[in-house]
Amino acid sequence: MTREELSAQTKADLLVRARRLNIRGRSSMNKAQLVDAVYEAESAGQAERADESLPMIPIPGVSQEDRVEARSRRTELYGRLSDLVDRDRLCRWRSIEGHSCGLPVVRGEDACILHSGSGRYDTAVPATGRLGFDTWPTLFRHLHLATYDIDPIGLDPIIHEMAWHVLNGLYYDYFRVDVEGIENLPMDGAAMLAANHGGAALPYDAAMLSLAVLNEAPRPRRVRVSATEIFNMLPWVSHIYRKVGAVYASHEDARYLLNHGSLLGVFPEGESGFMKPVWQAYHVQRFGRGGFVQLAERTGTPIVPVAILGAEEVHPAVAVSKKLAQLVRFIFPQQRVDEIAIFLNPIPLPVRWHIRFLPPVMPEDPGSEPDPLRMLERSEEIRRSVQNALDSMLAARGTAFS
Repeated sequence: MTREELSAQTKADLLVRARRLNIRGRSSMNKAQLVDAVYEAESAGQAERADESLPMIPIPGVSQEDRVEARSRRTELYGRLSDLVDRDRLCRWRSIEGHSCGLPVVRGEDACILHSGSGRYDTAVPATGRLGFDTWPTLFRHLHLATYDIDPIGLDPIIHEMAWHVLNGLYYDYFRVDVEGIENLPMDGAAMLAANHGGAALPYDAAMLSLAVLNEAPRPRRVRVSATEIFNMLPWVSHIYRKVGAVYASHEDARYLLNHGSLLGVFPEGESGFMKPVWQAYHVQRFGRGGFVQLAERTGTPIVPVAILGAEEVHPAVAVSKKLAQLVRFIFPQQRVDEIAIFLNPIPLPVRWHIRFLPPVMPEDPGSEPDPLRMLERSEEIRRSVQNALDSMLAARGTAFS
């Protein structure tokens, strides 16, 4: 807030803000002194949050200019997020034990994001109005007291917010993700994001796709990424994966989310795309049997093709092994995998990513059962549009790190 806006508040309101900022000696200050102290404390806090990034350790391929740009993008994001809440009004929710909420309300509503309507599972508004490790004590308090509900699929807004803040270090500072075509993403209602797949080790592309929508879209919406069996069978991993918003790769979960107006991220290439060797990088494999098109038609959902450049160079796969795949299937019989990628670098390479959202493909006959042949044709059309976008992006870039 500006000095003028602070001066317009009452001394009692200023004392509340000073208490929240932990300003010492506030009780003995007059109004003018409170205005100065609150303004300086809030300005210092914004500057500190703007500097939050990965430690300034030299990273090959990441220049000082890249770090400056990352800091600028973070500052812009924090400004947009702070506008989503009204810090002058606090949520009045109170538990049956008498615990008060105390979080700022979402603008246009009478409650905070944890206690507002069902839209809290779609729109990602930071509970305190900003991202930062200094907000975690407040988040842990609500997590410990269980003062809010998670959605039926398992999304926990607090865990999601923490993951959002931590992974932004990769998004802004390490991978330096550039985004195009975010205007093609609908800001209301359901949509299916169909992207090419890669990574060999971890689903970095799923995380960066979700962060691209959270950080770049006018309205930060949550992307519920569909995950394969192994991420839903590993102890602890499956629990956290659900908490941050991922869903099991099943028609039931996907249909539920689309019918409730959510964004669903799918990778139709499946394991064959994820485990591609480096010599097949960015050669988009067949988009399955078109099941995602069938689901989109049944639910009347538009499909937004997404081209992701960068994931397939983070851990370049130098070989693929069927023997390792047999071992994985022996341990996890339900896992559908024919080959396992073998990569040499345990640390991901600092590749510069590019994500392009293409114009949405609207359903031809919403609510109908699509013809199987037409379903395969539309699946191939979407695959081809992603391949063409990747080809143009590869031709336009320099090296993988620039």
